[in-house]
Amino acid sequence: MLRRLILLVAALLPAALIALPAPAQAAARVSVTNDRGSQLVDGTYATKLTVRGSGFQSVRGGHGGIYVWFGTVSGAWQPSKGGTSGENYVYVPDSESRDNAGYQRFVAFPGSDTASSANGGTMSGNGGWSVDLAVPGPVFEAVGRNGGVRTVDCRKVTCGIITVGAHGVKNARNETFTPLKIGEVYDAAPAGAASTETPAATPTPTPTAGATSAPTTAPDAGAAPPPAGGRAATPALEVDRASARAGNALAFTGSGLPAGRQVTVVFDDGAAASGPFLVGSDGSIAGVVLLPAETAPGTHELRVFGLENPPTVNFAVAAADVESAEVAAASDSSDDESRAAWVFAGASALVLLVVLGQLVWRMRRSRRATA
Repeated sequence: MLRRLILLVAALLPAALIALPAPAQAAARVSVTNDRGSQLVDGTYATKLTVRGSGFQSVRGGHGGIYVWFGTVSGAWQPSKGGTSGENYVYVPDSESRDNAGYQRFVAFPGSDTASSANGGTMSGNGGWSVDLAVPGPVFEAVGRNGGVRTVDCRKVTCGIITVGAHGVKNARNETFTPLKIGEVYDAAPAGAASTETPAATPTPTPTAGATSAPTTAPDAGAAPPPAGGRAATPALEVDRASARAGNALAFTGSGLPAGRQVTVVFDDGAAASGPFLVGSDGSIAGVVLLPAETAPGTHELRVFGLENPPTVNFAVAAADVESAEVAAASDSSDDESRAAWVFAGASALVLLVVLGQLVWRMRRSRRATA
C-alpha cells in the first residue's frame, strides 16, 4: 500500500508543477516630470511633460504596444474590465499619425508590425519606455471613440497620465493611471505657448458629437494680421489618413482660415459633422469627426462649411476593422487559459496534500503497531 501511495505522489507532482503559472513580473510604473523638474501641470499655460514607464509587459513581435494620454478616469475604467472610451476614460484628442501635435503617443512593442507608426519610440525588452507629451492646459474638450464629447476641467476632477493597450489589444498589465496635480509651473507664458484662458468677451460655441475645441486661444477683438508680404495663407484641410476607417474617430486639422469665423466640418455632404468651431487667431482649427460604421470603402470627402471658398480634402476610407475584435478575443481566451491553469494547479496541490496526509498517518500507525 505504501508503495502505491509513493507512486501516486510521484505521478501527480510533475503535472502540478508544470501547471503552475510563471511568477508575475513587477507591476507597471509611470513617472512624470515637467520641463521645470516638478510633477505639476500648469493651471494657465500648456505644459511639456516627460513620461517614463517601467515594468510594462513587452511582447516581442506583438501587434501594437501602448497608448500614452493625458486625461481622467472613473470607476472600473480599464478596457480589460469593460471600461469604455468617452465614458470611463477620456483624454486630449489628437491625430494618431507620427507627426501629430504631441498630445498622444504610441509606443510600439519591439519588432511589432506597427512600429513604423510609433511616435513614442519602441518599448525595451524589459518593459521600459520614455516619451515627451504635451498638455494643452487644465481644460480641454475630450472625444471618446463612441463620438461622445465632454469638457474636462482638471481643476475640478483628477487628471493624469493614462496608458492602455494600443490598436484594440486589451492588456490589464499595461493599463495604468498616474494622477497629477494642477499648479503654477510657469510664471509667464513659455516660448510659443499661449494662455488657455478664453477672454470673457469671446463666446465659446458648444460642439456637436465628434468635435473638439481648437488647440489655440480664441482670437481677440481684431483679426490676426496677415503674414509678411501681405498675402494670407491658403486655406487647407488635412486628415489623419492612417485612422480613416469606417467606425473610427478621424482627426483633422484646418489652417489658413479667417480668424474669428465660426465653421463646421462636414463629412460626405452631411453623413457626419463636427463643430461648430471658432477659428483661432492663427487661422487654425483641430478636431475629430466620427466616421459612420456603414461608410463604404473608397474615396470620401471632408469639407469646411461656413466659408465662401471652403477647403476640402479627399481621402480613402477603409472597411471597418475586424482585427481588433479578433485580437481582443484571443486575449480573453488567453486569460481563460491562465485561470484554468491556476484552478488545475490548486486542485493538484489539494490532492497532493491529501495523499501526503494519508501517507504520514499510515506510517505513524505502522510504527505504533510495530512498537
